[in-house]
Amino acid sequence: MTDHLFNLHGDVLAAMRRGPKGFAKLAFVLSESEEPADLDLGHFRDRIVAARPGDELVALWHRTLTAWDLAEQTDWSGAPARTDARRTDIFDRLGFGPDVRKVLDAAVPVFKEPGATVISKEFTSWYSRDAAAARAFYWNSYEQTLRRKGWSDAAVSSLDEASHAVVERLSDPTRTEAYGARGLVVGYVQSGKTANFTGVTAKAIDAGYRLVIILGGTLNLLRGQTQRRLDMELIGRENILRGTDPADTDALIGVDYQDDEDWPAKFVSHGSRPSTLGSFDIERLTTRDNDYKSLETGIRALEFDKQDRTQPLYSPDNLHHAAARVMVVKKNSSVLAKLIKDLKKIGPILSEVPTLIIDDESDQASVNTTDPKKWEDGKVARKAINGQITQLLGLLPRAQYVGYTATPFANVFVDPGDEEDIFPRDFLISLPRPTGYMGVQDFHDLESDGTAEETHVRGIYDDTGDRLQEALDAFVLTGALKLYRADRDVPQGPFRHHTMLVHESVQQREHAALALRINSMWHRSAYTGQEGHARLSALLTADFQRFADDGLPTPTSYDDLKPYVARARQLINSGGEPVIIVNGATERDYEQAELDFDRTPHVWKILVGGTKLSRGFTIEGLTVTYYRRLAQQADTLMQMGRWFGFRPGYRDLVRLYIGREEPMGKKKTVDLYEAFEAICRDEETFRAQLSRYATLVDGKPQVTPAQIPPLVSQHLSWLKPAARNKMFNAELVEIRSPGQPIEPAAYPADAAATRRNTERWRPLLNTLGSEPVTLTNPSDNTSSLSRNFSALTATISHAGLVSILSALEWDRPELFRPHLTYLSQLDGRLATVDEWLVIVPQLSRSNRTEASILGSVPLSLARRSRQAGKAVFGRISGVEHRTSAQRIIDGPGSVDISVSPTTGVMLLYPVVESQNDADTSAAAPHGVADPSKVTMAFTLIPPKSAIDSTRQLLRFQARDSSHARDVFVPTSPS
Repeated sequence: MTDHLFNLHGDVLAAMRRGPKGFAKLAFVLSESEEPADLDLGHFRDRIVAARPGDELVALWHRTLTAWDLAEQTDWSGAPARTDARRTDIFDRLGFGPDVRKVLDAAVPVFKEPGATVISKEFTSWYSRDAAAARAFYWNSYEQTLRRKGWSDAAVSSLDEASHAVVERLSDPTRTEAYGARGLVVGYVQSGKTANFTGVTAKAIDAGYRLVIILGGTLNLLRGQTQRRLDMELIGRENILRGTDPADTDALIGVDYQDDEDWPAKFVSHGSRPSTLGSFDIERLTTRDNDYKSLETGIRALEFDKQDRTQPLYSPDNLHHAAARVMVVKKNSSVLAKLIKDLKKIGPILSEVPTLIIDDESDQASVNTTDPKKWEDGKVARKAINGQITQLLGLLPRAQYVGYTATPFANVFVDPGDEEDIFPRDFLISLPRPTGYMGVQDFHDLESDGTAEETHVRGIYDDTGDRLQEALDAFVLTGALKLYRADRDVPQGPFRHHTMLVHESVQQREHAALALRINSMWHRSAYTGQEGHARLSALLTADFQRFADDGLPTPTSYDDLKPYVARARQLINSGGEPVIIVNGATERDYEQAELDFDRTPHVWKILVGGTKLSRGFTIEGLTVTYYRRLAQQADTLMQMGRWFGFRPGYRDLVRLYIGREEPMGKKKTVDLYEAFEAICRDEETFRAQLSRYATLVDGKPQVTPAQIPPLVSQHLSWLKPAARNKMFNAELVEIRSPGQPIEPAAYPADAAATRRNTERWRPLLNTLGSEPVTLTNPSDNTSSLSRNFSALTATISHAGLVSILSALEWDRPELFRPHLTYLSQLDGRLATVDEWLVIVPQLSRSNRTEASILGSVPLSLARRSRQAGKAVFGRISGVEHRTSAQRIIDGPGSVDISVSPTTGVMLLYPVVESQNDADTSAAAPHGVADPSKVTMAFTLIPPKSAIDSTRQLLRFQARDSSHARDVFVPTSPS
């Protein structure tokens, strides 16, 4: 039976390509006269109210309203996207009354999750929504594929907006002047970045980009996975077959995917070769099993035919008739060398080819890790892959570079002033956290009342034992629970694979020993006997039943689950041993069927490995993780988090066994769970900062990535943002030191600068009292006797101290600047410090030289010397003085002076640079010090409360070589 109402609404909404319009008027024009009831909005309202799941009319309105809700840039609404105000504008333009609005709002709630965050240069608009819709063959096909895979309307619309935001910031492919944009897209670990760059590829080739180079990981396995995704979801059967008759088995020899169980059913079909449908074909220059090869056919495939040879390729008359070339290339020096060699043979037409280079995991191998201090004559020296990427960008002047990563710190430390490098000078886009994604926030209670840790995390402490047997039991039990749920109508697609990850070490020999240990433990686990069943029953009761998702079937007794335990054990045992070792230095080490999740029907295994089980390697069906590997770089550690991702139907079963007291060095232990929480805070700080600058002012960007290089935070002292060789260009801009001493030492040696600095301390010197106080340090492990010293004291407001510190001159200002950045924010912006207790220690009378400084009461001069061959002093403060100051900060307790929690302590020393007491006395003849010979040196200890809730310790940004001598990087053209 024909659904006339659905057909009418489909026609009306199709006519609203540019945004909502008066519905009734369009419906009247487009309606069929024999169905007058379809024009009655009351009829429409009743249909929505009575609709059952799957109603096509509701689905149509769900897609349409969600797309309008999420549209970032519109000329029909001034209201922000994802708001009730935007929905009101939509209904106003449609002319709907309150009854229809109410039922549509109930059926299609406004999707209010945040969208992508964009920091961008101002750009010339060329890729409007109308332009995108006019040429959208591959995007429309990809969108339909995602919907068939079960993507929600909100997820599809979010991807549409995010990928559109990337493409519109690329250069217009038909533009006469060549320009290569540089951008970076930041996602989350295993959160669907591939889907985003597939969407970008679809939109870009629709718009006119004719060469797409995807740098797809450093292993053939990873490159092949990316190739297969693109072939399956975007390129499609017809472009793979290239006219080959799918019924001719002889002709199919050598054609990709004939051994793939998903071919052809799950590969997108365009119905015919796209060039016969008014679009254009895609020629693949790489296949699933073959990376780019230096062959004559490869060179010919890179030659572009022009319909009008008098016009350049980027002319619309040529561009929109030419086939697109797509290659997925491994980030390997020899492979890229072949590609560059072939490109050089093609000649001048390269300057006419609109090209898109997508760099997956762009912080791996792509970043230049040479030390600038070792460059000869100031000439940039590049590592192999970085050099080859810059060569590609040089050979292809119309090439746009877009990096994708979940750990962007190395990318934002690239020198913005290096025009040939990959710093994202044009745009930086932070993708939203996808719905259904399990990330760091789902394993950590960032707010005190959360339940994430209790639900998913099982800590490994010294007093718990290693808990490996328990983790193994959890793996068997969760496999059984998946099978139980699949038998009760829970979609079983996500249960195809079931895996456990064990990651303890980077050493290959330790992997072999660990695998042997787990295999032995497996065979002793008695999963077919009473002992094994008793352990599993107890674990089900104590753990998995407690935290089960009420919306998913979970057995009330172990007896109901027991048959599925037997089946889970069989699946894990299939093919031999339950353990797979994943490591090695060659590609052959990864050519195991169980590691190819695409081609292997069921992978139910325990994977033991190290670094190779991290970046870019998706472990499908990962449910139980056993993690005890230490890494001292945040980006490396984050990429080890393979337990992040999408877990439909078994999110409540995910368990993380993680070391909480892992050794680091001989005496120290670290909490790996705390480390991941610190990374989470680093990420949040980074993304919040992007959001701060993303809002347009008067329709224009506040800043560009190059003008305000994103600040990267460090929350734990031992966990750096990135490896040292990726931080050569990082500049420390802030050090937060609550309760910890700050003691600068790079004071100027110049007499005039020293005098000016001393003058700046005059307001404080004038407040010092003449009566000393006695400060006592009790006996401790360094001495059985108490020690005391006398000192003059004063108090100064926080604003007054910051005013003095801000005016001081330094021999190396970059050393104190990060501390000053922190201190200046203790006025309430970051935390609040009201005042500072100033302590000026007096030396013992036997060797004391006292002098008035700028009219102050007599002060005890301190003798200090600079370090040999350096411009900096050694330690400024005395051990006993610092101990006493620290005790005051650490109070309450038996201290001589009590201060409030918002008071800091400063030790102040009038320092004379001298080798003996006679030289010190010579700087103060007649008891009056020469201010040009006295350095007012200090040690500051902020109160412990002087920190915000994120507790970050350090912040870094990229140093811009093009503004090396500037105080400020310019924020607008001169």
